[in-house]
Amino acid sequence: DTGLGKTVAVQQALHLLPGRVPVWRAVVGVKPGLPQMRASLLEACGLPAGSLAHRAGAADQALAEVLRKPGTLFLDDAQRLSPPLLDYLRLLWDEPGTAAALVLCGAGAERVIARAPALRSRVLTWHQVAGLEQDRLVETLRLFHEVWEGAEAADVVWADSTVARGNFRTWAKITSHVYGLAKRRKSPLVDRSLIEQACSRLGPYP
Repeated sequence: DTGLGKTVAVQQALHLLPGRVPVWRAVVGVKPGLPQMRASLLEACGLPAGSLAHRAGAADQALAEVLRKPGTLFLDDAQRLSPPLLDYLRLLWDEPGTAAALVLCGAGAERVIARAPALRSRVLTWHQVAGLEQDRLVETLRLFHEVWEGAEAADVVWADSTVARGNFRTWAKITSHVYGLAKRRKSPLVDRSLIEQACSRLGPYP
């Protein structure tokens, strides 16, 4: 679901790859057409998108050449892609000699991919990112930002039950407000009143 930390998790995983393995990050626009999709892939792979984007054959050949090297193409917001665009990706990866991996990420991307059965049948691994679990919440937040070092577990659980509900993006916003308020107080103590004040800045609780 939205805001659970899928992109952060993928970025962290890609960061763990050996430096010799290239990572290409493509940006998907809203309702992209094939020319826009092709231009995004060319740009991500460091190819001249301006001169190649509208020359389909030459562009596809250039992309196929890049993808013959071991590497990873990361495509976020894959739920924006139509079945024809997903099929275009499938055709690129069906090229003989392709050695690169394709990572598709997005809220609801699995439902979109299900509508492109030829691509779906080629997916090697599916990963689902769940919400933050309360029994590991304090540990996770302390790894995320040092401002949570002195916070009481009960206060963190209250904020999760009342406001965040396991959503990583919401916790990132709460952390930002907690950090700012603690700096203004000139005190590292993160207590219940400070957490409540930080949460109140997010608007009415859902």
